[in-house]
Amino acid sequence: MAARLASEKATVAARHFPGELALGADTVVALGDQALGKPTSPNEAVAMLRRLRGRTHQVITAVSLARVGAPEAPPTVWERSSITEVWMREYTDADMEAYVATGDPLDKAGSYAIQDADFHPVERIQGCFLTVVGLPLPEVLELLGESGRPVGGLPLASIQRVCPGCRDLERLLTATAGSHKVDER
Repeated sequence: MAARLASEKATVAARHFPGELALGADTVVALGDQALGKPTSPNEAVAMLRRLRGRTHQVITAVSLARVGAPEAPPTVWERSSITEVWMREYTDADMEAYVATGDPLDKAGSYAIQDADFHPVERIQGCFLTVVGLPLPEVLELLGESGRPVGGLPLASIQRVCPGCRDLERLLTATAGSHKVDER
């Protein structure tokens, strides 16, 4: 589902800018065999957060790059997906309700943002932090390289600031190493 939606988003955008690359991404929170999308109401957000509390689930983020040569031509699409295992903490009902009251979870798959400093819903992860945020940088960089548009100059300090303790640091540096030297700052 995430791959299909990411591809559709990229293709629609690419049709507006023929010849250019367009990036699409989509994130799905999977609790067992159920996909948790964005909640439609505060009550649904609370229900999702209750289901996730103290449990493990997967976050799947797919990214697609698309290019359309002419308005009616079929698109060229490059795709990647990333899956991260997420362990939620045992947050209280009061924590959860205060978070939902901010309105922040209403536009988040699974009703949460891993990076939320006040709620901090996640106990730990196995995989890429940026997959859970919703844009896995290693996959995006690989797609750009595959499409012939490698990215130059990713400062190491910037990567570490965006993704502290990055487990994909070697992949990030490898994905960009073909076109430049890594800035060790």
